[in-house]
Amino acid sequence: MPTAPETDTSTRQPATDAAVPAWVAGLGLPGLADVHVHFLPERVLQKVWAHFDAHGWTEAGDWPIHYRLPEEERLATVRSLGLRAIPALTYAHKPGMAAWLNQWCADFARRVPDAVPCGTFFPEPAAATYVPQALEDGARLFKTHVTVGDFDPTDPMLDPVWSDLQDAGAPVVLHAGSGPHPGRHTGPGPVAALLRRFPRLVLVIAHLGMPEHHEFADLAERYAGVHLDTTMAGTDYVQARAPLPADYLPRLRDLQHKVVLGADFPNIPYPYAHQLQALARWDLGDDWLRDVLWHNGARLMQLEEQHPLPSPRSPATG
Repeated sequence: MPTAPETDTSTRQPATDAAVPAWVAGLGLPGLADVHVHFLPERVLQKVWAHFDAHGWTEAGDWPIHYRLPEEERLATVRSLGLRAIPALTYAHKPGMAAWLNQWCADFARRVPDAVPCGTFFPEPAAATYVPQALEDGARLFKTHVTVGDFDPTDPMLDPVWSDLQDAGAPVVLHAGSGPHPGRHTGPGPVAALLRRFPRLVLVIAHLGMPEHHEFADLAERYAGVHLDTTMAGTDYVQARAPLPADYLPRLRDLQHKVVLGADFPNIPYPYAHQLQALARWDLGDDWLRDVLWHNGARLMQLEEQHPLPSPRSPATG
């Protein structure tokens, strides 16, 4: 008789990556809808990994890349975990880079059948041209990084970009929180100013807005399109460095339809299963997990029709 995948039955968490698919299926879900996954051009990825190696969170070596693998092995890994679509989030840190990254993303989507076509942008005059082109080419998820790019999201050069993305309803995974290191334009203030001008934007605030958790939750409550992604949140690694506020979890329960699975694969210092363990041990219930692990991200990435729930759906147990 085959051995069942190892699962922590006392707390109903996947104990290993191998246990993730059975745990997800036990929730009645067809897989995972993770909005925060990075596939990058090889030379860019190597520079990203070199940065983590040299700087870590506070010092060299304290952020080991768990999935330092060739691209084909990384693709096989996320598929084995049950991701039903694979974003290739890229982000530009200087002018003249985003258009090239968007072309790479388009090529990635053509050669990887389960990829989510993605795009990025940077405050530069060309953005008014290459973002509409990316949308026309099928991009349905964007990423930008305020810290790495060192730009103000309200920069006037981005006005046509935000307008186009707002009209298209295209979600943007936005790293704007001040963690792990603050930048000149990080924090909720610039994002609040952006939303006052473009209130219909669909923003996915990366890392739950760490460490300004409550302030970004305020924006999610105020604006219909603002979501929060779980990237690295609640993991032992982050809890030891920037723990969640003690009174924050009730807000995540109330924002159930606005919280989206994010993991930051492959640039994480622990196995993927640990992110799911962190979410499960918050004990917010199976319905909350179903929305966060699948429904919310599937809605944003337009996956529901491609991967409908099994019928009949498993009854709630939490």
